[in-house]
Amino acid sequence: MKAIITVVGGDRVGIIARVSAFLSEHSINIDDITQTILSGNFVMMMMVDLSKSDLSIDNTRKALTEEGKAMGVEVNMMAEKVFTEMHRI
Repeated sequence: MKAIITVVGGDRVGIIARVSAFLSEHSINIDDITQTILSGNFVMMMMVDLSKSDLSIDNTRKALTEEGKAMGVEVNMMAEKVFTEMHRI
């Protein structure tokens, strides 16, 4: 299963490292990643593959939300199919 993860918040050292470490610990592969700084805000979008993960998508979402709170950023995750349908023209 593929999913889209977004991370938005104040820019600070270690955001990418912490999210990536979490994903690695749970065998979640990063297929694609983009990040930028917009007016001092860190913005990152990742496409990930959960096919070998030891967590369900719901448990991954909950854990990433908690990681985000600890870092002072907002982390959201949704299944790729849901994301694609929401953004289809």
